[in-house]
Amino acid sequence: MLPEPTPRLRFREMTEADLPDISSLDLGGSRGPEGWISWNRRNYTEHGFGLWVLETHAGEFVGDCGLTMQEVEGEWFVEAGWHVRPDLRGRGYAPEAGLAVREVARTSGVGHLIAIIRPDNEPSQRVAVKIGLALEREVEKGGAPALVFGADL
Repeated sequence: MLPEPTPRLRFREMTEADLPDISSLDLGGSRGPEGWISWNRRNYTEHGFGLWVLETHAGEFVGDCGLTMQEVEGEWFVEAGWHVRPDLRGRGYAPEAGLAVREVARTSGVGHLIAIIRPDNEPSQRVAVKIGLALEREVEKGGAPALVFGADL
């Protein structure tokens, strides 16, 4: 269920060999890069999706982008997520990839797509809006405030 390639980017499943590249991302959370890869590999098996490696058509690592299952206030939703290498931010890669991920969610029958974003992460909030998600509510997630952006597909 990989998203279609975009004009500049392609998607593929994450593997253990991606550890050096995944380690370059600001992932947050407590999984660490090894746990991040393991979690996504489990997601591919359990859900048919996860965060996929995002790279240029020439094979340069850009980040990750994809779909995960996330719990928000006792309900489970499909979430679009993205992380771009710090030195490549501001080039439009996240919204380009996010639109492809939104489309694969829509064609796979996802009824409502969300993105959970920290209030101080304004660049990701702008990406969410660019891919057609709107602020729905503020929640507490992982012991801290979070904004839930979403849209019916």
